[in-house]
Order: sequence, then C-alpha cells, then structure tokens
Amino acid sequence: MSHYTAYKEQILYWCQWLNEHGYFGTKLGSGGNISMQIENEEKIAVTPSSLPYKDMQLDDIGIVNFDQAVIEGKKPTMELSMHLSIYKNRPDIAAVVHTHQLYASILSVMNIDKPIPALFDEIAFAIGDEVAFVPYALSGTPELAANVASTVTNKCKCYIIKNHGAIALGKNIEQACLHAEMLEKIAGIYYFAHASGRDVSFLPDSIMQLVKQLSGRA
Repeated sequence: MSHYTAYKEQILYWCQWLNEHGYFGTKLGSGGNISMQIENEEKIAVTPSSLPYKDMQLDDIGIVNFDQAVIEGKKPTMELSMHLSIYKNRPDIAAVVHTHQLYASILSVMNIDKPIPALFDEIAFAIGDEVAFVPYALSGTPELAANVASTVTNKCKCYIIKNHGAIALGKNIEQACLHAEMLEKIAGIYYFAHASGRDVSFLPDSIMQLVKQLSGRA
C-alpha cells in the first residue's frame, strides 16, 4: 500500500461526490479537477487529465511535487499549475476544488465588474466577505495560473473564473467541497435576485467589517 493511499481515497471519493451532484458541469466527462496537499510535504494528490470521473480508479490519482514532477499515478490535470499556484500563495489552504458548477458559471459570463458579496452571515464567516472574479485566460496556461495566484491572495475561500468556472478552497477537502456548495447557493440566489428586477439586500456594513477583521482582510 502506498504512503499516499489515504489521500488518493479522499480525492477519489470527493471528486465522484462532486460529479454525482453536478459540480463538474457534465456527469459523463472529465471537466473540473480537485487536489489536496500532503501533510508536511510539498506534494499534492490530484485528479488525472482527461479521465471521466465515472471511470476513475484509485491508482489513477496522481501524487505530484511542487516542481510538477509526478511521483505516482497518471498524468495530472492540465490545471496543475493553477492548483500549485494556490498552495504556494495560500499557506492556510490544504485543498482546492475547481468546478464548472451551474450558477457560478452563469455569473462567470455575466458582465459583472465587482466581486459579489457573501449574502448570508453564516456563509460570510465561512468563505469571507466576497467572491472575487479571476480574469480570463486560456485553460491550463501559465497566464491563468498567474491570474489565480494574484486573486487568491485576498484571503477569501471562493472565486469565479471569468468565462470558465469556480474555485473553492479549504483546510481539508471536505471543507473545500462545502465551500463550493456555499458558493453555488449565493451564486444562484444572486442571479435570481437580479433577474427579479428588485434591488438585492446585502449584509450590514458592521457585519461585513467583522467578517473582514476575523479573516485578516480589514
């Protein structure tokens, strides 16, 4: 048994959970990708490239170091550099979930020029006061990794990549998936609230300031 088996098991479980619940956009495809850092090592466990989630097996999960050398498993996702850019810039983060979830993806193609606010206090205290937009760049490119790296330094936990999808971060893989759920909730509500034609009600400034203080953003 590999030293990394427990990490691979978690990656396999959660990527299949996300797939079954529609977070990757298609249930028969291989869109989206997830990873988690190996404790006390500059290595991550990460989903492989171009392999449908319904067919994925434990041995397919890759173990890759921060220099992108593959230690075990199959060729990692083309978004490997994006995942590594997050770990290198956010030492508080140990898991990354990149999805193509519906409502976050809808917002990704809308002409929104400011971060969307966390609309509910329990979500704000979990993911931070805002969901920032990452500027578009072609999937898998150094430009996209650089755009992500510069955006995630805001210390929040959820992001929307323009014309692409979403990113949710956590201290473990389950928490990152929970944050992806929270993002989908506020993205859907934000979209429908705007579609109603009525003004959207945001949290009071005093609560948002408290959230910023607790997250170190104030």
